[in-house]
Amino acid sequence: MRKIAFTNQKGGVGKTTTTINTGAGLSNLGYKVLLVDMDPQANLTFSLKLHSNRIDKNIYHVLKDGAQVSDVIIKHNSFDILPSSIELSGAEMELVNVPAREMLLKDALDEVDDKYDFVLLDCPPNLGILTLNAFTAADELVIVLQSEYLALHGLSKLMDVIQIVQKRLNKNLKVEGILCTLYDNRKNLNREVVGHIRDYFGSKVFNTVIRDNVALAEAPSHHKTIFEYDRESNGAKDYQMLAKEIRNGH
Repeated sequence: MRKIAFTNQKGGVGKTTTTINTGAGLSNLGYKVLLVDMDPQANLTFSLKLHSNRIDKNIYHVLKDGAQVSDVIIKHNSFDILPSSIELSGAEMELVNVPAREMLLKDALDEVDDKYDFVLLDCPPNLGILTLNAFTAADELVIVLQSEYLALHGLSKLMDVIQIVQKRLNKNLKVEGILCTLYDNRKNLNREVVGHIRDYFGSKVFNTVIRDNVALAEAPSHHKTIFEYDRESNGAKDYQMLAKEIRNGH
């Protein structure tokens, strides 16, 4: 089982869209996939219409109360989901005195270790205890960068945190790749930014870039993956290409 966390401490870069549609793309390739929503905003959960009134337990109950992951997972079309809710926003404070609190998610996911080919974790847009749990549980990180001027701003802090996690909590953690999102080939700035990112990170940057695409923006409002919403869209083509790159071990 490969566990991959999608991260950036900035919001609005496409982490949730990427987690959902990479999961759907891997499912299209025949893999068993679990999505884990680690964000208290629960955008992944809401994007797939898994509202809290439909579920009794979520990732908060796994981390705080020790609920079994298998009791919380929801089946959703082509993949499974470990949902989130606003309750998770209190976890930072509530877990502060819990021993080995960074290991809670890792230990919980051990229960389903043999049930999935891929576990994809959608991290919150900060570097707090929830993100640390995702980094400690994951084998690989995908850093999601928007193709805009400030894309690299603040990235050094994220890299510092990754190095600390690698040293103290998860020696096996590696950066699988850098993904450029919201890309428009017609814009000089977008091309320049992606060029800078490739110069900076070299072969770590995925060959696939996620093009800015109306269908990708619309799909969550219809509670669908991009493949369910518009299989012929550029967004669907890009995320299927990304899924193949990840499968092949970028």
